[in-house]
Amino acid sequence: MALPLRTALRLMALVSLSFFLSCKSTKVLADGKVDDNLSAKTIVKNHYANTTNFNTLTGKMRIDYSDGESSQGVSVSLRMEKDKAIWMSAPLGMVKVYITPGRVTFYNKLQNEYFDGNFEYLSKFLGTELDFKQVQNMLMGQALFNLREAKYDASVVNGDYQLKPKKAMDLFKVMFQIEPKNFKMASQQLSQPLKKRLLQVNYTDYQKIGKYVLPQRIAVAAIEGEERKTVDIEYKNIEFDQPINFPYKIPKGFKEISLTDDAR
Repeated sequence: MALPLRTALRLMALVSLSFFLSCKSTKVLADGKVDDNLSAKTIVKNHYANTTNFNTLTGKMRIDYSDGESSQGVSVSLRMEKDKAIWMSAPLGMVKVYITPGRVTFYNKLQNEYFDGNFEYLSKFLGTELDFKQVQNMLMGQALFNLREAKYDASVVNGDYQLKPKKAMDLFKVMFQIEPKNFKMASQQLSQPLKKRLLQVNYTDYQKIGKYVLPQRIAVAAIEGEERKTVDIEYKNIEFDQPINFPYKIPKGFKEISLTDDAR
């Protein structure tokens, strides 16, 4: 059963925040054990050395959503073209999502409604500005922010490398944990203490498909005040670098909806 449009939008907001080549990094340990002597600079370098240069991705995505009062799940078809487009379709095309660097659009055939805009909705919902690159990075197990733009203190926590900024940010607190085998994200956390907001993304069960490494499961939690929303994502039947297209056209007669008052 297709999700109502507003629920689908909330799913995308959480999923958005939010599948790389397993090439050799500068100091990857074959057994996946941490090296206590690695500097923060080397950990960051290894993370980006393992970035995938794929062209396209196709497969399935299972999304389970809960807001503490209700829960819903849906399996969607997923197509991506690196740096250009992310496309999702629920069974029978009842709900479709199409995201490009300049556009976020959805439609729902059950309610005959559609949304066509930019990243403002996703950004407002999560309390932090988003762009296409961050959406793509979140889905692929990469850091949401450019780790090269700050200096970090490095430590080992629960078998992962943990990075915390040496200089505190004015409005945000961030923390990154990077797993040692592929130098992909194990966890990344963004918080706004004054607004009682927290976004945490955990990655588990990394899988290798051909020459690519990508997370098999992603757990996203967004907390604001007393409200907690979670999304669990599981990738299935993923293939890389296959010819793809993005069939998407808002049906005639659908009503455009405004999410200004519904984005919270």
